[in-house]
Order: sequence, then C-alpha cells, then structure tokens
Amino acid sequence: MNTGTRARLRRISTDDRYLIVPMDHGVTMGPVKGLVDIESTIDAVTDGGADAVLTQKGIAPRVHDSKNGSGYIVHLNGSTNIGPDESDKRRTGTVEAALRAGADAVSFHINVGSEYEPEQMTDLARVTERADELGVPTLAMAYARGPDIEEDDPEALAHAVRLAEELGADVVKTGYSGDGDSFAPVCAGSRLPVVIAGGSRGTDRQTVEMVRGAMDGGAAGVSMGRSIFQHDDPGAITRAIAAVIHDDANVDEALRRGGLLEA
Repeated sequence: MNTGTRARLRRISTDDRYLIVPMDHGVTMGPVKGLVDIESTIDAVTDGGADAVLTQKGIAPRVHDSKNGSGYIVHLNGSTNIGPDESDKRRTGTVEAALRAGADAVSFHINVGSEYEPEQMTDLARVTERADELGVPTLAMAYARGPDIEEDDPEALAHAVRLAEELGADVVKTGYSGDGDSFAPVCAGSRLPVVIAGGSRGTDRQTVEMVRGAMDGGAAGVSMGRSIFQHDDPGAITRAIAAVIHDDANVDEALRRGGLLEA
C-alpha cells in the first residue's frame, strides 16, 4: 500500500475502525426520507461520530460544508429499483472524477454470484488498479447475491470478501451472517478490514446488537445507510453505533450514549 492510500484511509476511519454512512441511495430509491435535506443528515451523522459519508459524485457540492471534518467517499456505480434489474450496477464515475469532487476514497459495488458478476469483477479490478496508481483507497461493496445464494450464508460472504481482496480493494463491505460466531470465518478469510451493511431498518436495539455481534466476530466497523439516515434521530443512532465501534461499548451502554435506552 502506498503512502497516499494509507493517508487517505486514515481520513475515513479512526484507529483502523470504520463508521461509514452511505447515502448514495438517491440513485437507487430516489429522494427518500433522510436524503431530501441531505445536508442536515450529513451534519447530524458526522456530528454523531461517523468517520465518513458516501455519495455519488453529483452530491459532492452538498457534502463538504456539512461533514464536520469527516471523510468523504464517492461511489462509482449504481442502478435503480424501478429499472429492469437492480443487480445490474453500471459505472457512474471514475477515480479522477471522485478526486475532483473532493473524495478521500472511492467505492464500487459487486454482486458476487449474479449474472452481472463477470463485468462487475472486471470493472472493480480496473477501479482498484487506477485508484492504487493515484493513491486512493477503494471500498469494495462485495455482496453474495445470486439466484442460488443465501445472502447471509457465511461461506458465500467469505467468498465475496476474499474476492474483493484478490481484486485489490483496501476495505470490503459485505452482508451480515446474523451472529458473531458465524461471521468470524468471513473476517478470517481475508486480511482486509471487513465492514457490514445495515440493510433495512430494525429497532434501535436490533441495530446496535447487530453491530456488537459483527465487532465480536472480527469486523472493523460498519457501512450502514438506511438504518442511520432514515432514523428519526440520525445523530443519536450514530452515537450509539460509534460507542460500539470506537469505544467497545456493550449494547445497553451504547443505547444509553445515544439517548435511545428506554426507561
């Protein structure tokens, strides 16, 4: 890893732990709750302890004045949920465009096991090669998704994570297997920092329990979107998750720090 990549990784993490809030969902889902006034959401989550936020390049002008010194990641592919196939992620930018937008890192989504895997593998390999040349970290969003794949299957998740390392990523995001014991082999199969996706929102306790379990299984953090940015208080849930990731808090203590523990 070159000096530039190492330096930029520090901008999107704290002590090698990651609390990333992706908000690129406007491409996929449109201007949903939490993304209409994205400036306020970014301000809340970064004030709450997020290490970095992630968007598509066109939202960059709305990011920088609101991110409170946190890192910024630009996502380089996407699809919509009203198109013919949401799994068919297409290129939306380049590493150079991300740098012009003020990014500290780039990210790229690949559905391992889908019919689009071959093209997405090729594109991810090209992104990591160019990013390495420019000293820019790549976050690979490597999901196990295909017609015959259970998305929380630890073996499939481990395969997706290892693929990301093999193709040159610096950090990898994947799905969660459901508990720390089953997630441990997913993390052990690669030397990359592994962060988990959040998926659709659960209760506050379910969200924090998921983060606690992942960290106990060896995860390096989260890249969690809707569970955070669609929360009624994004800053509060961010503080709770940050307590687990950065302070090793238990579930009740984390909820208490976020002001979310029921009396």
